[in-house]
Amino acid sequence: MVRSMSDSDVEEEYDAVPAIPRWWPWVAFALSLIGFGISLYLTIEHFQGKLLPCPANAVFNCQKVTTSKYSHVFGVPVALLGLLFYTGMVGINFPPLWKAPARWLTRARLAMAVSGICFVLYLLGAELFSIQAICLWCTGVHVTTFFLFVLVVASFPLMQSRSTALRDWAEDGDGA
Repeated sequence: MVRSMSDSDVEEEYDAVPAIPRWWPWVAFALSLIGFGISLYLTIEHFQGKLLPCPANAVFNCQKVTTSKYSHVFGVPVALLGLLFYTGMVGINFPPLWKAPARWLTRARLAMAVSGICFVLYLLGAELFSIQAICLWCTGVHVTTFFLFVLVVASFPLMQSRSTALRDWAEDGDGA
């Protein structure tokens, strides 16, 4: 026998699912904008061929990093890939979208954050072990991507639970 839940039962069940803190979407959006801004700057500088303002010593050398063979992936500049990534992150992290009941948004946000951190690990490995220099501008993007990754991963279980509760609520409402 299938028990039909009343609207108040479903609302109580939905309210019982912990919500993400209200500031998380705003921080994710701000981090996305920061990553977008740095990536835009790096992309512009790449195509203009200008030198980045950055120390040039044994440890830090932006020019060495941004002109290495690792500065392109399949012929596409890494700076442009970062700009495209962060363009998508700005869109998907727009704060009202964090309240959307669509599960695919939560999963897309997670997939993008995971792909971003994986690419950062690849680039960090290239900087540390192959190029043997660190670009401070690139590090800014790496740190931003890391914090965004942590925030999205931490929010994922709560977002999935809430979207499931919303979906169940909508299904119960249609079947009543």
